[in-house]
Amino acid sequence: MAKHPFHLAWFLSQGFGPKSWRSAWSGADAGRWMMPDLFIDLAKGMERACMDYMIIEDSSMLPYTYQGSHDTYLKYAASTPKLDPAVLVPYLAQATKHLGLVPTLSTSEYPPFLLARLVNTLDHVTEGRIGWNCVTSSNDGAAQNYGNDAQRPHDERYDVADEFADLVTKLWEAWEHDAVVLDRDRPMFADGSKVHPVFHEGKYFKCRGPLNAPRSPQGRVPICQAGGSPRGQAFASRWADTIITDGGGSVASMKAYREEVRQRAVALGRDPDSIKVLFLAYPIVDTTMAAARERRLLERQAAEAHMDMQLSGMSRLTGIDFSKFDLDMPLPELTTNGHQSSLAKWIGKTPRSIVQSYASKAGIDFTGTSDHVAGMMQDIMEEVGGDGFLLFNGYFDRRYIMEVCDGLVPELQRRGLTRKAYAHKTLRENLLEF
Repeated sequence: MAKHPFHLAWFLSQGFGPKSWRSAWSGADAGRWMMPDLFIDLAKGMERACMDYMIIEDSSMLPYTYQGSHDTYLKYAASTPKLDPAVLVPYLAQATKHLGLVPTLSTSEYPPFLLARLVNTLDHVTEGRIGWNCVTSSNDGAAQNYGNDAQRPHDERYDVADEFADLVTKLWEAWEHDAVVLDRDRPMFADGSKVHPVFHEGKYFKCRGPLNAPRSPQGRVPICQAGGSPRGQAFASRWADTIITDGGGSVASMKAYREEVRQRAVALGRDPDSIKVLFLAYPIVDTTMAAARERRLLERQAAEAHMDMQLSGMSRLTGIDFSKFDLDMPLPELTTNGHQSSLAKWIGKTPRSIVQSYASKAGIDFTGTSDHVAGMMQDIMEEVGGDGFLLFNGYFDRRYIMEVCDGLVPELQRRGLTRKAYAHKTLRENLLEF
């Protein structure tokens, strides 16, 4: 038995976009993918399972890296289309009472004041259930949509993000927690001596402040980060309250990654227990081992049958057109201004072998019955030391939601590994519960 329970969350990969439109369980409303219904079903399932939060992935471009065209991406609805995650959040909040909601908002695309105001507003209307998935955009196509020629160099993007996070934190905290008085007789709605301009002037941003709204329930909302490069890890160790990672795809590398994050946090004067490292996991759960393995096999066969879909995703992440490489020749040394940690894992492997493992995204194969997968998760967390798993499936359907939320998680709860009820009201409190 694990010494402590672990956290569960969900990564809504491929964002607020079409999901199971090609699957046998696509449902009757596949053409209405832009409505919140499927995502509300997911949020409700997650809340039944007492998960911590849902991250809504996002990007703001129509990809075109693969073969220099957007055709393959549109053919498969791969990484596009995507609607704005901040619009989906209120629908999910209305349907739930405890679940944390974490939209992806890019430091490369939002002005700091606009982002700080949006997140503050969402935290107010959800009564403290908002997080911020802080990302630095990597694709030049997105930069061009916002009037720039290209993204900044990789490490400089994190320099920008450091100043950005510092500024939005100042804005979130510019109203003291007791600034709102609501005294009708004086009258005094808010005490002006407890509301402070920011007067930030940095290398990248200039902002007077304060926000024109009171401090929200969480003030500085929990920040989620997924930087895999050394510079990204340094940023996450400074700012993140929860980190999403595959950890290298093996138990040993997961443990090493978590220990490094914790050491970096200590060096920065942070309590390492305040940072929850969640490892990506794509479980396939069925009533028998044979049925689960058959589904995993079918997914791998589909990945090979639609090789262009997988290669286009790799191209989007890195900005490198993988249509130019022989499928069966090891990749040469390559450099990227995109996702460096992803590319580093692929160098020296053949594109075909990468695609064969690409569908599951991580090296650990969570395939089997609820009992089998729960046992795997228990053993891994005991070895790694914490802090939990971030579940994902880029093209899930309603059947998958039930298999995980009403099949796998109850088995984890029976073993005492995940919570059976929410003890707190805000996302930050639930993250820090254990």
